[in-house]
Amino acid sequence: MFKTLLRLKGNYCLFFRLQKIPIHTMTYRTILPVAVLATFLFNACSHAEKKTEDPKVRTVNDDKKDSLLLVYNPAKGDRWIADFVQNLHKKYGFNGNMLVAKDGKILYEKAIGWADYLHRDSLKISSEFELASITKTFTGVAIMQLVEQGKIKLDDNVKKFYPNFPYEGITVKLLLSHRSGMMNYVYFTDGIWKDKRKPMSNTDVMDLIAQYKPARYAAPDTRFHYNNSNFMVLGAIIEKVTGKKYADYMMANVFKPAGMKHTHVYSTTVYPKIPVDVVGHDRTWRYSVVQNFLDGPVGDKGVYSTVHDLVLYDNALKKGRLLKKASLDSAYTGHNKPVNGHFNYGYGWRMFDGDNGRKVVYHTGWWHGFRHIYVRDLDKNIVIVFLGNLTNGSLLHLDDLYKHLGVPVIRKGAYTGTGSMPGSDED
Repeated sequence: MFKTLLRLKGNYCLFFRLQKIPIHTMTYRTILPVAVLATFLFNACSHAEKKTEDPKVRTVNDDKKDSLLLVYNPAKGDRWIADFVQNLHKKYGFNGNMLVAKDGKILYEKAIGWADYLHRDSLKISSEFELASITKTFTGVAIMQLVEQGKIKLDDNVKKFYPNFPYEGITVKLLLSHRSGMMNYVYFTDGIWKDKRKPMSNTDVMDLIAQYKPARYAAPDTRFHYNNSNFMVLGAIIEKVTGKKYADYMMANVFKPAGMKHTHVYSTTVYPKIPVDVVGHDRTWRYSVVQNFLDGPVGDKGVYSTVHDLVLYDNALKKGRLLKKASLDSAYTGHNKPVNGHFNYGYGWRMFDGDNGRKVVYHTGWWHGFRHIYVRDLDKNIVIVFLGNLTNGSLLHLDDLYKHLGVPVIRKGAYTGTGSMPGSDED
């Protein structure tokens, strides 16, 4: 028996559970060492099982803990924030859902305005919004997961995954930090994609890039140039490396582990009509923005979610459910020249680096009638979410809210002003 255990090495726990010794064959000389060995193996097995717990595997207890994060009593909501949001709606036209949480408690939440103005459908706090460029934070998480697994290296060239990719020197790291120098596919495909009724996929865009070789905006790693091509290519790489659709990978490895039950990836390549009730609108309510062929590619956009699920996303990141601390630290590190000495872009996250190590990570979103801001003050444990479906400038007026919460404000427009909106150049 002991020789067998030695041969089993790392499998001794399984052996211990399965091995059976007939009682009638045991003597005092065998019972004592077996009892000692059994005690040792039981403790060793228990220790091994604790070490191999996978944080991505959710339990009923996890769901119960998460549900406590979403408890909100309107009667006890922060009245200052309530008045602020009402003024933002009346004076600046904010239409959408918002939520502010601190230390795991919702201070205030509100659904205000129309989900679909044409049909006069009102928003609900559970309404799902196209997150636009907030999607990039999820794509960054997925890429860093694959880096942790050794399936991708940050210095891997795009040509490793797509040999026909026409540009030299563009790596995964440069895509994550918007330093690839690529042209934005949203612009150059408009004159190439003939049938605008047919949606493009990520693979289609990669094929068009290989075929037409659009001129680059800049040489790789020479400057920051925010554009959707970077994260569209990352979405394509995720699909190539995993052999799964971007939507399927995100559901299994990000949304489910985070407990985000109301978050999905929707692409017009799969859904002729995106199955959500919230519609994007122009700034004057004159028309609803309908999906088109550009709503096919994902990774740069395409994630739909709720204000509550974004609280759970924040929690999952902080609890290490999605990435190891070293990976998060890398993602939250600026990889470009700072703007105003404080603002930067990491791996899928915008950030503010304040004095004494103060760190705020955030992302904006702006796409087809949707305009958002998602702010996470890591030091003060504050989450601020504004999801809007009316493309006016209301989210440029949040500075007083940030100040009320103690979130750093060093410029007008704080986290949504000039120099931090999608499409801007910050070098």
